[in-house]
Amino acid sequence: MKIFTNVLVFLAIALILFNVTLLDFRNPFQGDSVVAFIGIAASFCAVMILLIFKISKRIEEKTNER
Repeated sequence: MKIFTNVLVFLAIALILFNVTLLDFRNPFQGDSVVAFIGIAASFCAVMILLIFKISKRIEEKTNER
């Protein structure tokens, strides 16, 4: 499970980097830039959810050791 979540975090970060390349900094709220902003936000949320999941699994392992 650890490898799977690490791969998903890596893919989400790769999507963030890809969407940053699609941004048009001169017109940030027109055309493909809006889609890129949405993609960056969604990927960031995915990273946060996966990190919370990893932390909760770590807490669960420590409580089961007792």
